[in-house]
Amino acid sequence: MTVPDVSVIIAVYNTMPHLRECLDSVIGQSIGTSRLEVIAVDDGSTDGSAEELDDFAARYPGTVTVLRQANSGGPAAPSNRALEHATGRYVYFVGADDFLAEQALERLVRAADAYDSDVVLGRMVGANGRQIPQKVYAETRMDIGLFDSPLPYSLSNTKLFRRSLIEEHGLRFPEDMPIFSDQPFTLAAFLHARRVSVLADYVFYYAVSRDNGDNITSRAAPLSQLRGGEQVIEHVVRLLPPGAERDFVLKRHFGYELAKLLRAEFLTFTEDEQKKICESIARLCTLYLTPGLRAQLTSPQRYRLTLAARGDRETLCRSLREEADGVQPPILVRGQSAYSQGNGFGDLPDDCFELTGNLAGRLAAGVEVSSLGWQRARLHLAGQLCLTGAEAKVTMDVVPAGTARALRQGRRLKEDDGAAGRAPGQAAGDFRFDIGVRSLLRKRAPRYSVRLYTDVAGSTYELPVPVSHAPEPVRTWYRGRPYRIRARANEHGHLTIVAVPLPLWQAVRDLFQGKRS
Repeated sequence: MTVPDVSVIIAVYNTMPHLRECLDSVIGQSIGTSRLEVIAVDDGSTDGSAEELDDFAARYPGTVTVLRQANSGGPAAPSNRALEHATGRYVYFVGADDFLAEQALERLVRAADAYDSDVVLGRMVGANGRQIPQKVYAETRMDIGLFDSPLPYSLSNTKLFRRSLIEEHGLRFPEDMPIFSDQPFTLAAFLHARRVSVLADYVFYYAVSRDNGDNITSRAAPLSQLRGGEQVIEHVVRLLPPGAERDFVLKRHFGYELAKLLRAEFLTFTEDEQKKICESIARLCTLYLTPGLRAQLTSPQRYRLTLAARGDRETLCRSLREEADGVQPPILVRGQSAYSQGNGFGDLPDDCFELTGNLAGRLAAGVEVSSLGWQRARLHLAGQLCLTGAEAKVTMDVVPAGTARALRQGRRLKEDDGAAGRAPGQAAGDFRFDIGVRSLLRKRAPRYSVRLYTDVAGSTYELPVPVSHAPEPVRTWYRGRPYRIRARANEHGHLTIVAVPLPLWQAVRDLFQGKRS
């Protein structure tokens, strides 16, 4: 009997009508049915999935095998049962909701044979709104490591595995895990594999989000998700000794499985659910959240995990509500660092509030103009940025619209362009500038953009000035020529100054009518 190249395993429970597309995509693979076996395990379906499987088995005898069992509560048991019947050189797991591209299996097997790989990842994408992390598919790689790549974020079992690897190491899915059971299996396969490869030049797999949102992971209750996250972490700890490699893998589980329970949905959980989540996180943080692991998490992840570990549900909920309302805490500038002064600042560790990356969007959203108006031939501009700290400074410049300029740290403006720095009694993020019209006219441009500049955490940011109302225009003379000067919003709602030369007769008429600058 010829050994098939690949055994496709499908755990099925109530996945109609998606199951039909899944089976069509598998049986229609370019590798051909002679090199393929399909083992589908019906886990007690009640929606017609069992009948659909029987129909396929009847149409493709010798290729499609259907096994039946009472519902087990998750995909682990049916996947394990299918493994006992698999005979292919390779095994490929397909979710019964999902479907494959036509050449998926042929390309995967060819690569595994060419690279002598034990595990091959083919690029996956989401369908019907499902999100799939893409970093691991940045490029095709013959050999990718677990501890220096995004591989820990790709622990689903939807990959090609060499079956001898699975049998040699007795790899099976933990049947006490209704969700996330593929993660320990896949992690163990990565650890034992001689080589793991990634194919990024073709979309192999389409992971589907059901229209009713009834995918097994998404429908899991909060405490089920919590228990699943706990079990995954416990498996990681059993597989890896303490150290940097374990921390690298656990970053995904602390930063995703646990941290996602502390997002906006936390507000909808019952008090008992919230308490149990916090208690579990406190235990896991005490046992496994090392300084090295903590340093790899983002500030928001550290913040929420710290509040949960302290059992401070009140502060956590208040912060989540403010975040949902778009409230942005002020930014504290301290030396070369910046911090978000959110709830608990000064009480929680500083690393819960440290800001990194590009802050342009956040700073721009925090610009507020409190005063905008002409004082004779000078435009008075005052407002606030969401900045605090003795080192927070704001400067201003007016440049011809459409021109680029290099940002310079600590820049100071000519006195005629506006005062820079902070006036006595002025708060850190407050700004107050007087823009001289004649200094603009010297630049001989018809339109000017007003920009604010601030240095935060070693970077200089250029910020537009939002305008909600425009003052009446003024008229002035420069070098014997009359001008009308307008301060208004451009097409993006940002402050611009427009200088329009006037005919001499109009200026004389306005003079007699009392329209003087």
